[in-house]
Amino acid sequence: MNNGRPKFSLGQVLATPGALELLKKNGQSPAEFLYRHVQCDWGEELCEEDRQLNDQALIDGSRILSAYRTSKDRTKIWIITEAADENGHRAATTILLPEEY
Repeated sequence: MNNGRPKFSLGQVLATPGALELLKKNGQSPAEFLYRHVQCDWGEELCEEDRQLNDQALIDGSRILSAYRTSKDRTKIWIITEAADENGHRAATTILLPEEY
């Protein structure tokens, strides 16, 4: 049962201008995608291997990547949460377009 609590820390949330423009054009909010990301809904665009790496990252603190598509024009958007430091702290999560990586 999902209680709605985040499954990991996002750290500081950032977004590129391209991602913000895309979301605005599609009438969507960054919060919609961030919520899915912290609930371990990695998006329909990730292969099984990347999904397994994300699941492992919840244990070992490595980087987490989610990939989604916007509702109107179906453009791909990524959310990347940085790997945790030696204290288990994740410094930042960035919303971006794949070509901005």
